[in-house]
Amino acid sequence: FVTGIGFLIHLYSSGYMHEDEGFNRFFAYLNLFVFFMLILVLGDSLVTLFVGWEGVGVCSFMLIGFWYKDHANNNAAKKAFVINRIGDLGLIIGMILLFVHTGSLNYSDLLGGGFAKLSNSMTSLIAIFLFIGAMGKSAQFPLHTWLPDAMAGPTPVSALIHAATMVTAGIYLVARNGELFIHSEYAGHFVTVVGIITALLGATI
Repeated sequence: FVTGIGFLIHLYSSGYMHEDEGFNRFFAYLNLFVFFMLILVLGDSLVTLFVGWEGVGVCSFMLIGFWYKDHANNNAAKKAFVINRIGDLGLIIGMILLFVHTGSLNYSDLLGGGFAKLSNSMTSLIAIFLFIGAMGKSAQFPLHTWLPDAMAGPTPVSALIHAATMVTAGIYLVARNGELFIHSEYAGHFVTVVGIITALLGATI
């Protein structure tokens, strides 16, 4: 999905950005983003995912503020960067707790019985912290405020990052660690409530 959609948006971008003075810079950022997005989804551990996670965050910052001569664009880029770091703090805490209690961050170990070592309360706590990371990346309430401003970047950026791939990285994180969320009733309720609020807010904003 990343490469397929990325290819189509690259193709569209070649025409859309054809006369822009930053044409080469734009494609350097865009390709770097795809590189980090592939690391995020192809990694075999949460550590590798986190490298890609932070990489797409940096690329998002550069692409949202691509037309940096406009001060409003710079503010939008900074806002996206800061709010995503708030979400990332939740992801880091979740990863630390997971490592302390299971001894591994590799998917094979976690899905092969690592999650079973966790108590019910710790399962819920870790799942909620991981989901806070997803809330930031996927622009879910209350960490959603960066997304409307992020449209300051070129249209292909919104198509690739804010509609197709990076925003869905939060969903990928939850799905990849689905076993953890399945065993946590409280985390399931938390995800449901946040999802409902975000959906209603998005529909009525």
